[in-house]
Amino acid sequence: MSKFLDKQNSDALYRAIVSIRDEEECRAFLEDLCTVSELKALAQRMDVALLLDRGLIYSEILEKTGASSATISRVNRCLHYGAGGYQMVVARLRDEEQ
Repeated sequence: MSKFLDKQNSDALYRAIVSIRDEEECRAFLEDLCTVSELKALAQRMDVALLLDRGLIYSEILEKTGASSATISRVNRCLHYGAGGYQMVVARLRDEEQ
């Protein structure tokens, strides 16, 4: 984990995220917190994670999302060897679809 993520200063961000009650609140918070480019990047990474989970290959994901091979590779690495955040959220979204 990076040193930034270990700082007490980031605790307020994590507490703020946990305090969000619904999708509307989440949208409002993220629109205030992030630039349009940052939001697009986050949304693209989430799309990549969902498509990787569905078994799509890099070229298909690139075509569907416009993500670079570096972004796809990073998300894939995090899905398999990361802190488990993508796996947790992707599983929850998959359960919601069923």
